[in-house]
Amino acid sequence: MKSNIAVALRLVAALLIVSAVLFAHHGIASSYDNSKTFTTEATVTEFRYANPHPQLYFDVKDEQGNVAHWSGEIAPNPAQLIQIGWGRKRSEAALAPGTVITITLSPSRVMDAHVGLVQKIVNSAGELVLGTIALNPGGGEPAPKK
Repeated sequence: MKSNIAVALRLVAALLIVSAVLFAHHGIASSYDNSKTFTTEATVTEFRYANPHPQLYFDVKDEQGNVAHWSGEIAPNPAQLIQIGWGRKRSEAALAPGTVITITLSPSRVMDAHVGLVQKIVNSAGELVLGTIALNPGGGEPAPKK
């Protein structure tokens, strides 16, 4: 009888641990204000094509010429990006350091944090690099392949 209770308690503990991990992933809705977006010109400083989500680092100049260092999270994981034709080589070429882009972000809910969720990236030639449609696999057309 005592061994059955011990087994049941271990099973419950294991299920709680597994469920906690599942609920911990992801905080996009709680981290970013998707009801707001802003667009700015920026210069790419680094792009990391990594799990769980690629990260884009870029500099933004204000009207006085002061530089702010920003980062943007790209919502789909690398496997989802590959499915829409946006593999590592393509993304690293399109977002190489020094590339000037126009980026649209949903800002962080943390005040004055220079972090956002990437909604759209346009290159200096006005071509869509990555957009919300492409960032939502299964919703509309992907960004054009080059």
